[in-house]
Amino acid sequence: MVLALSLGRRGQGRTWPNPAVGCVIVKDGRIVGRGWTQPGGRPHAEAVALAQAGTHARGADVYVSLEPCAHHGETPPCAQALIDAGVARVWVATGDPDPRVAGQGLEMLRAAGITVETGLLATEAAQDNAGFLGRVASDRPFVTLKLASSFDGRIATATSESKWITGPLARRYVHGLRARHDAVMVGGGTARKDDPGLTMRDLGTGWQPVRVVISRRLDLPLMSTLARTAREVPVILCYGQDADPTLRQTWVDLGATLLPCAASGGQLDPQDILRQLAGHGLTRIFCEGGSALAASLIEGDLVDQLVGFTAGLAIGAEGLPSVGALGLGRLAAARRFDLIETRGIGPDVMHVWRRRNEAAV
Repeated sequence: MVLALSLGRRGQGRTWPNPAVGCVIVKDGRIVGRGWTQPGGRPHAEAVALAQAGTHARGADVYVSLEPCAHHGETPPCAQALIDAGVARVWVATGDPDPRVAGQGLEMLRAAGITVETGLLATEAAQDNAGFLGRVASDRPFVTLKLASSFDGRIATATSESKWITGPLARRYVHGLRARHDAVMVGGGTARKDDPGLTMRDLGTGWQPVRVVISRRLDLPLMSTLARTAREVPVILCYGQDADPTLRQTWVDLGATLLPCAASGGQLDPQDILRQLAGHGLTRIFCEGGSALAASLIEGDLVDQLVGFTAGLAIGAEGLPSVGALGLGRLAAARRFDLIETRGIGPDVMHVWRRRNEAAV
């Protein structure tokens, strides 16, 4: 199952709106088939592994990181494919809450006389597919907030100079993190100031995540990199109802997808933004700021994972903070995250934090 989970992670960022699943088939102590969900969500991991195993699948054990599907879509149900292949036993890490599946895949297998075991590495599987599971259960994707800052938590000087606080190895590592997410998201201020491309570079994947920009008025430069490349790499603009209709049409003509979002307190509601993105099929969002967007996500308790890159320099109080105002009056009200990993990336330090399970504290 550890191998099945690692295979599933190979599809992260490329399988949406489907989950990134891994599958391993074992016969007489030997791996005879393995697979993971392919880009675009088809074919599924089980189908890939079964094709590799061929006739060796009969009487074999199957390890799959998510419940096999039970519904007819673009392809037949994976549960039926396993039945037809004559497997003897299926180990499933965790269930699929999609109403079209939700235990039905397991029941199909059991009804066919196949032994089904569930819960093997369920926690790890749920974490790997937290975006898909969250989109189905709560209408929002998994959100990673990335912050690259100085030792004193600044992302730019008082004159807005920010290139580069962290080193080239850290920036390259960020491109790898983008690859594991369906979309890269920034606020309108960052898009106006930095003219970012928000693409992966030098990784040779031939694939790019969706670019998402949050801009209530759609007052973004029409000659920007995002505008020029909207037909080459998808761009989604989340906007408010007060955006100029002419600008809306202009961005549509440029090739962008527009998602109208609710506003609250003069700003777009981050909860509704994520709901709209989930409705578009996105399961994993990599947010790269700026400070106002980071604050709104943290304040709304919408961040599932923090990834920080800290450089060994201080900019001072006059610099731009990595997170905008949160209005905290008490330390007890601050959101807490648990440290998962820390490592050196060149001269910088990366630290990864996950949402704290308060019930377990």
